[in-house]
Amino acid sequence: MGDVLTFKSNSFIVRGTMTVEKPVINTESIVQDILASIDREREREIIARRFGLFDRKETLEQIGELLGITRERVRQLEKSVMTKLRTSSSELPHITEVEAALLASIEAAGQTARITALGAKLTSENSRTDQSRLAFLTELTPGISAISEDDNFYQSAGNAKVHDTSTIKTEVAKLVETIGKAGKPMETRELTKLAAMPNDVYATALATTSKQLATLNGRWGLVKWPTVNPKNIRDKIYVILAEHGKHMHFNEISEAIKASDFKRKDVTTQAIHNELIKDKRFVLIGRGIYALREWGYKKGTVADIISEVLREAGEPLHRDEIVKRVLKSRFVKETTILLNLQSKAQFKRVAKATYELAE
Repeated sequence: MGDVLTFKSNSFIVRGTMTVEKPVINTESIVQDILASIDREREREIIARRFGLFDRKETLEQIGELLGITRERVRQLEKSVMTKLRTSSSELPHITEVEAALLASIEAAGQTARITALGAKLTSENSRTDQSRLAFLTELTPGISAISEDDNFYQSAGNAKVHDTSTIKTEVAKLVETIGKAGKPMETRELTKLAAMPNDVYATALATTSKQLATLNGRWGLVKWPTVNPKNIRDKIYVILAEHGKHMHFNEISEAIKASDFKRKDVTTQAIHNELIKDKRFVLIGRGIYALREWGYKKGTVADIISEVLREAGEPLHRDEIVKRVLKSRFVKETTILLNLQSKAQFKRVAKATYELAE
């Protein structure tokens, strides 16, 4: 039986006069020893394959076909073995030490944590197999509330003294409902207050377990909202402009995306420019300068905007007033506006420096 607690070289805990490196769970040795406590080889095989303890996880059908038994029989054996392991968990090898290490990390995270986050702290490689083994161990430790992965939740674990599995899901549902009612992303502090959570760390920990929520730039929102979960270049452009709060040149947008926290940001300036042209959310308001349509901008040439200004006025306007109004929606030079007034057939001068629509 090998050592199950090794040491991580880049983190230290001071105990008295000694400096001790942070322990890392040797998941392979632990699960090997726990599996060895299962009497029958067929049952060990089922647990190992169902939880993906040494390879990818397998379905009931796949295991049944391999072992020559029905899908339902595999399910029955899995349930029976896990029940026995949980019932005698205090006697399982290493469980006390593993539970202490897991709980320490869970408490530090805010009483709830995703398995991926626990793997990053407690295993040397945080491989998919390491994560599967940690998930298996959380199922056996009485002090931990285990959350299985499904359509709404990532595989996670909580401190059972603080909340059981049902309570965790109820609390997360409250966060999702709060954000949904708000209809827009919100900062953690606001979310904590509106959802009546004890503190920001607790709320954040719960939110990270939900597949219905996403976060970006310190704000939480529904995963379907591009403002917190941009899935393509257009969504990322939208987020950059919305965060900036005013128009930007496409070169500036490109640089902002490269400097962002987006998962994928290796896009070319030309690709960004192409998407700006295609998407109706963006309006060209100057030479290479774009703004969001939702800010009140309309698509069109400078001449189109002049026509709109004169149409809304319903009377002739002095060129200075025309320039002033056009510049509210276009980032162009005054000379460009004046040149359009003087050269386009749709505008007619009716007095000194005063114009109306020709029609």
